[in-house]
Amino acid sequence: MDNIKAFLGKPNLTLSEAMQLIDKNACGILFLVDNNGKLIGCLTDGDVRRFLLKGGKMSAMAMEAANKKPRFANTIDEAKMLYHKKNYIVIPVVDEDGTIIDLYSGSPGIQKRRREPLHIPVVINAGGRGTRLDPYTRVLPKPLIPVGDIPIIELIMQEYQSYSCDEFHIIVNYKKDLMKAYFADSERNYNITWYDEEKPLGTGGGLSLLRGRFNDTFFFANCDALLTANYESMLKFHKDNGNAITMICAYKNINIPYGVVEMGANGVIMNMREKPLISFLTNTGIYIVEPEVINDIEDDTPIGFPDIIEHQRHKGQKVAVFPVSENDWMDMGQISELEKMRIKLYGE
Repeated sequence: MDNIKAFLGKPNLTLSEAMQLIDKNACGILFLVDNNGKLIGCLTDGDVRRFLLKGGKMSAMAMEAANKKPRFANTIDEAKMLYHKKNYIVIPVVDEDGTIIDLYSGSPGIQKRRREPLHIPVVINAGGRGTRLDPYTRVLPKPLIPVGDIPIIELIMQEYQSYSCDEFHIIVNYKKDLMKAYFADSERNYNITWYDEEKPLGTGGGLSLLRGRFNDTFFFANCDALLTANYESMLKFHKDNGNAITMICAYKNINIPYGVVEMGANGVIMNMREKPLISFLTNTGIYIVEPEVINDIEDDTPIGFPDIIEHQRHKGQKVAVFPVSENDWMDMGQISELEKMRIKLYGE
């Protein structure tokens, strides 16, 4: 790999800082090295997720979440053998002192492990007016706004299809005839069942139209977010923990470009931080849901899905978060994000 430095970080990085480097190299991994370049640990998206799920914080040191005994090779040939033996992301090649001198991430033309078929129904809420995308949505419903040459809803559906999730249930309202006409003319022949809202029912109320349709787990997604994380891992987490709802959240890191001051009584300065890094989890609008949740949703009553989650929590049902990398989440709910998504998917 050409730019080894993009994959290296120092052990004094916080988890937030390490995640920014992981997102930047776009390979989902960072190798932690000492001042001499010696390999002392590695950090992946999965390591971060496990650390957070155990109660860890993004402000913790990266080494706290890292694998302190990472796999490595002493030659490229050994790296190739290790890499293709298991589903590794990158194999570092080290010299006799343990210093990283090369990285191996697979040969051209060699495919990585195929995605496991999940065969889970997918419900997409596509009934909103998309006011944040005005004036585009005066002409097209939000799901049909193209990112490159393909509408966002079709990109979302193709991502699910890569896991053999081919059964789609789409809730529509605003400009629903345009939606149906587009897919009626599609050569891909999607398996779609349509559900017409007679009035806007919010981000969750439309699920009442699907009462009795499912006997098992389903995905539920808004039509403005594309997620490229590991759906197999999400579903396993949901099942293993017996969740009624699993909310997929992206950990987001924002650098505040100012000095931040915390003030106490009488204007006393309590704390000062210069250009701090703020980390938090944000809801992607993508969920894994058990069918009994639908039974608690009133017919013909507008409600947001976060309110449905709160209701399940108050009932004592298990509701949990599955964190993913910010790099795995693309949101086109605002005009400023459309071009960012297009560049990420198709390049400059």
